[in-house]
Amino acid sequence: MVRLGTLLRGRAQVARAVTLTLTFAGGGRWEQSCRLAEPSAHDDDLRLLAYQLMDAAGLQRGRLTGLVLKAEDLIGVDQTAEQISLDGAREDRLLAETVIDRVRAKVGPRVIGPAAVYRRAS
Repeated sequence: MVRLGTLLRGRAQVARAVTLTLTFAGGGRWEQSCRLAEPSAHDDDLRLLAYQLMDAAGLQRGRLTGLVLKAEDLIGVDQTAEQISLDGAREDRLLAETVIDRVRAKVGPRVIGPAAVYRRAS
């Protein structure tokens, strides 16, 4: 989800819908699309929708062999309006997202990411 948001922002695009495709051992597939409340390329918005789609899949013990998250119904950033938010925490995350994008552009895409994917320093 982080890469998807980064790609969209790098292309100055926003998604109006997201599609999740799951592939299972044995060849079965599950695909579901969902529209965003408002067009977005923000990691939090994409992540929340992806989690909702995963919950809708009702996975119990199925063995996944593939997972694809696609942004769909793309439009240019210049064609959208951004709502003013009174949610200070969300505004802080969006500001941090902008800074992270700048750092990734300058130093490289893998320099900053979710803390869970990094190993502890020994």
